[in-house]
Amino acid sequence: MRTILTILLLFLFVSCYSQQLGQVTFSGGANFSYFGFVTDQGVLIRISDDGKILEFGTEALADRSNFYARKLQPFMGRIDYYGPKDDSIFRGKIKSIGTCFFTYYDEYQKKSKAGKIKTIGNQLIDYFEEYEDKTLQGKIKTAGALSIDYYRSYENESYRGKLKMIGSLPITYYSVFDDK
Repeated sequence: MRTILTILLLFLFVSCYSQQLGQVTFSGGANFSYFGFVTDQGVLIRISDDGKILEFGTEALADRSNFYARKLQPFMGRIDYYGPKDDSIFRGKIKSIGTCFFTYYDEYQKKSKAGKIKTIGNQLIDYFEEYEDKTLQGKIKTAGALSIDYYRSYENESYRGKLKMIGSLPITYYSVFDDK
């Protein structure tokens, strides 16, 4: 009985302290900027739709208004990078930020995914393959349990390649023909 309780508590602890997709940011109201993953230490990791780390740090609430500043504060914890003795595809890339570890696709798995982020902590990141729609190739397809969908090349020309849905949350754009 004691071991079952211990396993249950361990499962709850691990599931509570994990990484998750915390932000999706648009600039100008319609142009996608980045995904933001929040770690268990409160570090925000911003990555582009093609799987590159743009920046990381902590958010600071603006002094005079009730909004967060765009620029992140530097993370004061441990940051590890892959060194010169590691595989050439990983050299110089971030290995860990605090307790959040990163893995990358290597050249032996898929050529189109080589060097892209594979996991952020326990969140698996997958990408559209080269045999899929040309406007989607190389973009993030799933982030953990969330599927990410984009407008395809056969849809409205002004929406092609833009985010369409994240998980079950649809993203709506307004065209010049929509009523105001």
